[in-house]
Amino acid sequence: MADPGHEQSTIGAPIKASSNAMNLNVACSQAEENGFSDLVPATGTEEEVREILQQTSLKLVDDHLVEFSEALRTVAKALRRVAEGKAIATAEAAEWKRKYELERARNLQLKKQSEGSHHNPFNEKLQNSPDRVVMNGPQIEQTEKCCGKHGICSHEILWDEAPQSNSKLAQEMADAKKASFKLCWGCNGEKSGQHKHEIVSFERGNITTAERSSKQILLKWESPPQTVLILTKPNSISVRTLCAEMVRWLKECKKIIVFVEPRVRTELLRETSYFNFLRTWKDDEEKKLLHTKIDLVVTLGGDGTVLWYRDYLDMLLKGPISITLRHRLQCHVVREAAKDELETEEPILVLNEVTIDRGISSYLTYLECYCDSSFVTCVQGDGLILSTTSGSTAYSLAAGGSMVHPQVPGILFTPICPHSLSFRPLILPEYVTLRVQVPFNSRGHAWASFDGKDRKQLAAGDALICSMAPWPVPTACQVDSTNDFLRSIHEGLHWNLRKSQSFDGPHDS
Repeated sequence: MADPGHEQSTIGAPIKASSNAMNLNVACSQAEENGFSDLVPATGTEEEVREILQQTSLKLVDDHLVEFSEALRTVAKALRRVAEGKAIATAEAAEWKRKYELERARNLQLKKQSEGSHHNPFNEKLQNSPDRVVMNGPQIEQTEKCCGKHGICSHEILWDEAPQSNSKLAQEMADAKKASFKLCWGCNGEKSGQHKHEIVSFERGNITTAERSSKQILLKWESPPQTVLILTKPNSISVRTLCAEMVRWLKECKKIIVFVEPRVRTELLRETSYFNFLRTWKDDEEKKLLHTKIDLVVTLGGDGTVLWYRDYLDMLLKGPISITLRHRLQCHVVREAAKDELETEEPILVLNEVTIDRGISSYLTYLECYCDSSFVTCVQGDGLILSTTSGSTAYSLAAGGSMVHPQVPGILFTPICPHSLSFRPLILPEYVTLRVQVPFNSRGHAWASFDGKDRKQLAAGDALICSMAPWPVPTACQVDSTNDFLRSIHEGLHWNLRKSQSFDGPHDS
């Protein structure tokens, strides 16, 4: 009689083998369903199949993680664009609110004066308020008379109270106001009657533009200039000699208050104590107050500066003079770690251009460029130049960009040695906002420089946002903006200069 235990063991062995075979078949069928039938051997042990399945599952997880990270980056870019649009809309709303409040305050004061009220509790409250706005009474009466049909006057400014400061410069600035002036537009001097009140406004000593003017602009002094700031090229003996001569002439012949840089004042005082009357500033806080006092800035030395001689400077002080409003770029750096587009570094104003290049890296610069909410292109090359029209004859020209008249409103988009023969420069309208970002898959960092200074590193995810600043730099013209521009490219750049064709030789019959 057979042993029952022996029979049970012999029966259990095939049952266990059958179970393992079933698991193997199930695993193989799952692998085939997942598209990995070519990885499953026709014959193999359970351990081999499990190892293959683990490898394939890890590969699937890695692929899904890559897709998920790319999706997150796309979402982050979209959120940045939405935040940027929100920031722009907020800034525009604040600007319109500020203009409305200033206009409302001005209308209220004009209304009170026209009614001839000598005693009014509201007027007393306004006068005693620490945040009150102040206007010059006699000048208010002149507003409609001299500005109603012929342009905008600087005495239409709504002045805030002078900032509280214990510095000597602040006290000096509180003693006197800037010279008032008027700007007029015209295609040919004053002969054209086309004037636009919304083009230029004057606030707290600044010139701000709501939109750009293509007309020639004339500046007329309504009160004589009282203060001149002289900026000089450092380490130049000839420029220092010229500066000393100019300072003497302005002080003795024109009775004008002269400001110079601290370095220049120190150098002149080493020569003689005569220049002790020169004024300067001590720190950045005092420097920020200069625009409320200075009527005219004269630069000596350097490229593009005004070459001084007495007759021309005397003409500038008397007026009227033609001026060119040279617009600037306002640049913000947004770091990848920033929570939103509002968390930016301090804005930087650029007169000529902002350059984004590869720095010391041997890799090509890789940049993503957007214009407002539209994708422009990916820059692969040595870098990119965003230039004003005033800077079109500088670095942008050397990189193949066009020369543009400084009064043409626009932003130049010029690549530096692009790795594509079809990548040509662009000129974009002045109202757009440009965003240049270093993508996450860039092989190296980029570097941004602003008018050749203040270099900043841009890592993966960092962005540079540029738009036209509302504060132009008004520069005096020797003749007018067009004549000066053409003369500068002829004399400075020798534009289209070649030997004339000989008159001798065959002629058309």
